[in-house]
Amino acid sequence: MTLATEVRKLTETKPFYAVAGASDLAMEKLRDLPEQLHRLQSRTPELRETAREYAARAEGYARDIPGLAKGYADRLTDRAGKLYDEFASRGRQVVSKNGGGPAELDTATTGTARKAPARRQAGTRRPRSASAPR
Repeated sequence: MTLATEVRKLTETKPFYAVAGASDLAMEKLRDLPEQLHRLQSRTPELRETAREYAARAEGYARDIPGLAKGYADRLTDRAGKLYDEFASRGRQVVSKNGGGPAELDTATTGTARKAPARRQAGTRRPRSASAPR
C-alpha cells in the first residue's frame, strides 16, 4: 500500500477524531491559562491558610479513600467512555471544517469511521474490483 492509502486509513478512524477533538479542547483551555494563573497568584495568602486547614483533615480522609476509590473508578470509566465519544465527534467536526472531508463514525466497538459513500451518476456502472474475474 502507498503512504497516502495508509494515511487515509488512519484518518478514517474514531481514535483519530478523538485525538483531534482532545487537541482542540486542550488548545482552548491553554488560551485561558494566563488569566487563571494571574487570578491564583493574587490569592496566595488565602490559599496558604486553606492549605493548612486541609493538612489537618488529611488523616481522616486517608482512611476513607479505599471505599471511595471504587465508586470514583466506576464513575470515571463511564465518563471516560462518554468523553471519548465527545472528543471523536468534536474531532470529526474540526477535521471536516478544515477540509478533511466528511466522515460517518461507525458506532460499533471497532472505533472506525467510514467515508460517506460517493453517489454514482445515473447510467454509470460500478467499477470492477481487481480481484473480480473477467
